[in-house]
Amino acid sequence: MSVDIATVKRVAHLARIAVSDEDAHRMTGELNAILGFVEQLGEVNVEGVEPMTSVIPMEMKKRQDVVSDGDKAGDIVANAPATEENFFLVPKVVE
Repeated sequence: MSVDIATVKRVAHLARIAVSDEDAHRMTGELNAILGFVEQLGEVNVEGVEPMTSVIPMEMKKRQDVVSDGDKAGDIVANAPATEENFFLVPKVVE
């Protein structure tokens, strides 16, 4: 895949990044080099290679899947000006 100046400017516009013509020319070469490297990675034979999360074997840490309220209600309303039984109290705005 090859990137041209129009594609660089379109991506910059979508990302809301101001790119000058000089920068667009420079970025075209850089993006083409990156995409070339990615294409090289696609040619590597990875058949029989197990997916891994780290370079050293390790078990993924797991926790029990239980439903709880987090026991944080008191911490959440701690800075509120008015609370009652862990609920925020707000003044009545509609009469």
